[in-house]
Amino acid sequence: MSAPVIGLTTYRQPADWGTWRSVRADLLPTDYATAVERAGGVPVLLPVFATREAAVTAVSRLDGVLLSGGADLNPELYGESPDPHVTAWYDDRDASELWVLDAAAESGLPVLGVCRGMQLMAVAAGGTLVQHLPDQVGHADHAGGPSDYGRIEVTLDPGHRISALLGSSFIAPCHHHQAVRTHPGFVGTAQDSDGVLQAMEGTGERFEVAVQWHPETGRDLGLFEGLVEAARGVSSRTRGL
Repeated sequence: MSAPVIGLTTYRQPADWGTWRSVRADLLPTDYATAVERAGGVPVLLPVFATREAAVTAVSRLDGVLLSGGADLNPELYGESPDPHVTAWYDDRDASELWVLDAAAESGLPVLGVCRGMQLMAVAAGGTLVQHLPDQVGHADHAGGPSDYGRIEVTLDPGHRISALLGSSFIAPCHHHQAVRTHPGFVGTAQDSDGVLQAMEGTGERFEVAVQWHPETGRDLGLFEGLVEAARGVSSRTRGL
């Protein structure tokens, strides 16, 4: 059986390399692709698409989707004005990933959301976000440092996909100043010691799992193995394997 193909959404923003400075680029930290490969999948980077049609065409070639981390969403997507701490967002990426998410749902593909990806999944379903978490919990531990991750204790609720993949509790790497407030159509499946929602998943048979932390930076491949296994089922069904 061939390995399933997993599409990974990317950032589109200025980047530096070699002698080039502030070149607009589609990029993603290598940890995401490495985690998918180690879990048995084939990672493919998805650029920020200019049209819904392009996103749908790309997704039709995939077996699964990973929505990666990144910048804040435009608060207008969930009917709010920006908090003073929300100063930058990328409307083109927001639109592209919403198209990808819709196309994945239409095709019945498994989806894993990471950090921003979890927030996007909640907002796409009609949910809302806590725009600046320190105002709610009284500290900025979730945000980590400028180039480093914070560490939080996450407790997983039993009886769900995520607890079957990861267990009951652990210390998770995190880097976020926002969080999911409401998530219609999803059930919350993990939280931290501050009561912040750290994971959610869909209630149907399709693999729809999202986490607020960054599992790609750790050693536990459980979430990626779950995504790849679900994608393998899609690949077998669609390709007659």
